[in-house]
Amino acid sequence: MRKYIFCALILMCGLTLKAQSLEKMNWFNEPSQWEIKDGKLMMSVPAKTDYWRISHYGFTVDDAPFYYSEYGGEFEAKLKISGDYKVRFDQAGMMIRIDHENYIKTGIEFVDGKYNLSTVVTHHTSDWSVISLDRPVDAIWIKAVRRLDAIEIFYSFDDKNYQMMRNVWMEANRPVKIGMFGACPDGDGFNVTFSDFKVTHLPDKVRTDWLKNNAE
Repeated sequence: MRKYIFCALILMCGLTLKAQSLEKMNWFNEPSQWEIKDGKLMMSVPAKTDYWRISHYGFTVDDAPFYYSEYGGEFEAKLKISGDYKVRFDQAGMMIRIDHENYIKTGIEFVDGKYNLSTVVTHHTSDWSVISLDRPVDAIWIKAVRRLDAIEIFYSFDDKNYQMMRNVWMEANRPVKIGMFGACPDGDGFNVTFSDFKVTHLPDKVRTDWLKNNAE
Protein backbone atom coordinates (compact mmCIF):
# COMPACT_ATOMS: atom_id res chain seq x y z
CA MET A 1 0.00 0.00 0.00
CA ARG A 2 2.84 2.35 0.93
CA LYS A 3 4.36 1.78 -2.52
CA TYR A 4 1.16 2.80 -4.30
CA ILE A 5 0.70 5.93 -2.21
CA PHE A 6 4.19 7.15 -2.96
CA CYS A 7 3.79 6.31 -6.65
CA ALA A 8 0.63 8.42 -6.66
CA LEU A 9 2.46 11.30 -4.99
CA ILE A 10 5.27 11.17 -7.53
CA LEU A 11 2.73 11.18 -10.34
CA MET A 12 0.95 14.17 -8.81
CA CYS A 13 4.22 16.06 -8.48
CA GLY A 14 4.96 15.38 -12.13
CA LEU A 15 1.62 16.61 -13.40
CA THR A 16 2.05 20.03 -14.99
CA LEU A 17 -0.11 21.95 -17.34
CA LYS A 18 1.31 23.02 -20.66
CA ALA A 19 1.02 26.68 -21.57
CA GLN A 20 -2.55 27.71 -20.90
CA SER A 21 -4.86 28.22 -23.88
CA LEU A 22 -5.14 31.98 -23.90
CA GLU A 23 -8.26 31.87 -26.06
CA LYS A 24 -10.21 30.17 -23.25
CA MET A 25 -9.50 32.77 -20.59
CA ASN A 26 -11.80 35.58 -19.38
CA TRP A 27 -11.70 39.36 -19.33
CA PHE A 28 -12.33 41.64 -16.39
CA ASN A 29 -12.49 45.18 -17.77
CA GLU A 30 -11.83 44.15 -21.37
CA PRO A 31 -9.77 46.76 -23.28
CA SER A 32 -10.84 47.96 -26.71
CA GLN A 33 -7.62 46.76 -28.38
CA TRP A 34 -6.07 43.36 -27.78
CA GLU A 35 -4.88 40.35 -29.79
CA ILE A 36 -3.75 36.78 -29.17
CA LYS A 37 -1.14 35.47 -31.57
CA ASP A 38 1.51 32.74 -31.34
CA GLY A 39 0.81 32.14 -27.67
CA LYS A 40 1.13 35.81 -26.77
CA LEU A 41 -1.40 38.33 -25.50
CA MET A 42 -0.83 41.83 -26.86
CA MET A 43 -2.83 44.55 -25.15
CA SER A 44 -3.24 48.31 -25.45
CA VAL A 45 -3.67 49.37 -21.84
CA PRO A 46 -6.39 52.04 -21.57
CA ALA A 47 -5.65 55.45 -20.11
CA LYS A 48 -6.54 56.40 -16.53
CA THR A 49 -7.03 52.83 -15.26
CA ASP A 50 -5.67 51.13 -12.15
CA TYR A 51 -6.19 48.84 -9.15
CA TRP A 52 -5.92 50.42 -5.69
CA ARG A 53 -7.93 50.59 -2.46
CA ILE A 54 -8.07 53.52 -0.08
CA SER A 55 -4.69 53.76 1.69
CA HIS A 56 -2.33 56.72 1.20
CA TYR A 57 -4.16 58.20 -1.79
CA GLY A 58 -7.68 58.10 -0.36
CA PHE A 59 -9.45 56.63 -3.40
CA THR A 60 -10.48 53.23 -4.72
CA VAL A 61 -10.20 52.13 -8.36
CA ASP A 62 -10.81 48.70 -9.89
CA ASP A 63 -11.06 49.39 -13.62
CA ALA A 64 -7.85 48.19 -15.35
CA PRO A 65 -7.85 45.24 -17.79
CA PHE A 66 -7.24 41.77 -16.35
CA TYR A 67 -7.20 38.55 -18.42
CA TYR A 68 -7.51 35.50 -16.22
CA SER A 69 -8.46 31.90 -15.47
CA GLU A 70 -9.63 30.58 -12.11
CA TYR A 71 -7.71 28.00 -10.10
CA GLY A 72 -8.11 26.30 -6.74
CA GLY A 73 -5.58 24.70 -4.45
CA GLU A 74 -1.84 25.22 -4.45
CA PHE A 75 0.08 26.14 -7.60
CA GLU A 76 3.04 27.70 -9.33
CA ALA A 77 2.23 30.43 -11.86
CA LYS A 78 4.70 32.02 -14.27
CA LEU A 79 4.55 34.82 -16.82
CA LYS A 80 6.81 36.90 -19.09
CA ILE A 81 6.08 40.63 -19.48
CA SER A 82 7.41 43.14 -22.01
CA GLY A 83 5.98 46.66 -22.17
CA ASP A 84 6.37 50.03 -23.84
CA TYR A 85 6.16 52.01 -20.60
CA LYS A 86 5.95 55.76 -21.06
CA VAL A 87 4.86 57.77 -18.03
CA ARG A 88 4.65 57.58 -14.24
CA PHE A 89 2.86 54.49 -12.86
CA ASP A 90 2.60 52.64 -16.21
CA GLN A 91 2.58 49.02 -15.03
CA ALA A 92 2.02 45.44 -16.19
CA GLY A 93 2.35 41.98 -14.73
CA MET A 94 0.58 39.15 -12.95
CA MET A 95 -2.51 39.48 -10.84
CA ILE A 96 -3.81 36.94 -8.31
CA ARG A 97 -7.28 37.90 -7.14
CA ILE A 98 -10.04 36.64 -4.89
CA ASP A 99 -12.25 39.72 -5.15
CA HIS A 100 -12.11 43.52 -5.22
CA GLU A 101 -10.82 43.63 -1.64
CA ASN A 102 -8.28 40.82 -1.84
CA TYR A 103 -5.69 40.68 -4.59
CA ILE A 104 -1.99 40.84 -5.50
CA LYS A 105 -0.61 42.63 -8.55
CA THR A 106 3.09 42.30 -9.30
CA GLY A 107 5.42 43.05 -12.19
CA ILE A 108 7.10 46.11 -13.67
CA GLU A 109 6.08 49.67 -12.81
CA PHE A 110 7.58 52.79 -14.37
CA VAL A 111 8.13 55.49 -11.72
CA ASP A 112 10.13 58.73 -11.97
CA GLY A 113 11.85 57.56 -15.14
CA LYS A 114 12.99 54.24 -13.66
CA TYR A 115 11.91 50.63 -14.01
CA ASN A 116 10.79 49.13 -10.73
CA LEU A 117 9.84 45.63 -9.65
CA SER A 118 6.52 46.37 -8.03
CA THR A 119 4.09 44.47 -5.81
CA VAL A 120 0.78 45.76 -4.48
CA VAL A 121 -0.98 43.62 -1.87
CA THR A 122 -4.59 44.43 -1.06
CA HIS A 123 -6.57 43.08 1.88
CA HIS A 124 -9.29 45.73 2.15
CA THR A 125 -6.57 48.41 1.86
CA SER A 126 -3.58 48.40 -0.47
CA ASP A 127 0.13 48.54 0.26
CA TRP A 128 2.98 48.96 -2.22
CA SER A 129 6.59 47.74 -2.31
CA VAL A 130 9.20 48.38 -5.03
CA ILE A 131 12.70 47.30 -5.98
CA SER A 132 14.26 49.97 -8.19
CA LEU A 133 16.31 48.74 -11.16
CA ASP A 134 19.47 50.51 -12.28
CA ARG A 135 18.67 50.08 -15.99
CA PRO A 136 15.75 49.48 -18.35
CA VAL A 137 14.91 45.85 -19.11
CA ASP A 138 13.39 44.38 -22.25
CA ALA A 139 11.40 41.77 -20.33
CA ILE A 140 10.80 40.39 -16.86
CA TRP A 141 9.58 36.99 -15.67
CA ILE A 142 7.33 36.78 -12.63
CA LYS A 143 6.69 33.55 -10.73
CA ALA A 144 4.22 33.02 -7.87
CA VAL A 145 4.13 29.92 -5.67
CA ARG A 146 1.09 29.33 -3.46
CA ARG A 147 1.50 27.04 -0.45
CA LEU A 148 -1.10 26.91 2.34
CA ASP A 149 -1.90 30.55 3.25
CA ALA A 150 1.18 32.13 1.65
CA ILE A 151 2.15 33.17 -1.86
CA GLU A 152 5.83 33.76 -2.62
CA ILE A 153 6.59 36.17 -5.48
CA PHE A 154 9.81 35.78 -7.51
CA TYR A 155 11.35 37.68 -10.42
CA SER A 156 13.91 36.81 -13.09
CA PHE A 157 15.60 38.50 -16.05
CA ASP A 158 16.36 35.23 -17.86
CA ASP A 159 13.78 32.65 -16.68
CA LYS A 160 16.61 30.72 -15.04
CA ASN A 161 17.73 32.58 -11.94
CA TYR A 162 14.84 33.69 -9.72
CA GLN A 163 14.96 35.96 -6.69
CA MET A 164 12.18 36.25 -4.14
CA MET A 165 10.72 39.75 -3.84
CA ARG A 166 7.73 39.24 -1.54
CA ASN A 167 5.98 36.73 0.73
CA VAL A 168 2.26 37.50 0.85
CA TRP A 169 -0.55 36.19 3.01
CA MET A 170 -3.57 34.96 1.04
CA GLU A 171 -6.47 33.06 2.53
CA ALA A 172 -5.97 29.32 2.04
CA ASN A 173 -8.47 27.05 0.30
CA ARG A 174 -10.06 29.85 -1.69
CA PRO A 175 -10.19 29.74 -5.51
CA VAL A 176 -8.30 32.62 -7.10
CA LYS A 177 -8.22 34.28 -10.49
CA ILE A 178 -4.72 34.29 -12.02
CA GLY A 179 -3.63 36.13 -15.12
CA MET A 180 -2.27 39.23 -16.81
CA PHE A 181 -3.03 42.86 -16.02
CA GLY A 182 -1.95 46.28 -17.20
CA ALA A 183 -2.68 49.70 -15.70
CA CYS A 184 -2.07 53.30 -16.71
CA PRO A 185 -3.19 55.65 -13.91
CA ASP A 186 -1.55 58.84 -15.21
CA GLY A 187 -0.88 58.46 -18.93
CA ASP A 188 -2.70 58.04 -22.22
CA GLY A 189 -2.13 54.30 -22.45
CA PHE A 190 0.69 52.03 -23.62
CA ASN A 191 1.26 48.64 -25.24
CA VAL A 192 2.30 45.47 -23.43
CA THR A 193 2.96 41.87 -24.50
CA PHE A 194 2.50 38.83 -22.25
CA SER A 195 3.87 35.38 -23.04
CA ASP A 196 4.80 32.02 -21.48
CA PHE A 197 1.80 32.09 -19.16
CA LYS A 198 1.70 28.81 -17.27
CA VAL A 199 0.01 27.54 -14.12
CA THR A 200 1.15 24.26 -12.59
CA HIS A 201 -0.95 22.62 -9.88
CA LEU A 202 1.03 21.48 -6.82
CA PRO A 203 -0.06 18.63 -4.52
CA ASP A 204 -1.81 19.93 -1.40
CA LYS A 205 0.88 20.12 1.28
CA VAL A 206 -1.31 19.19 4.24
CA ARG A 207 -2.81 16.20 2.44
CA THR A 208 0.60 15.10 1.15
CA ASP A 209 2.11 15.24 4.64
CA TRP A 210 -0.86 13.33 6.08
CA LEU A 211 -0.55 10.58 3.47
CA LYS A 212 3.17 10.32 4.11
CA ASN A 213 2.72 10.11 7.89
CA ASN A 214 -0.17 7.66 7.68
CA ALA A 215 1.05 5.35 4.93
CA GLU A 216 0.37 1.68 5.71
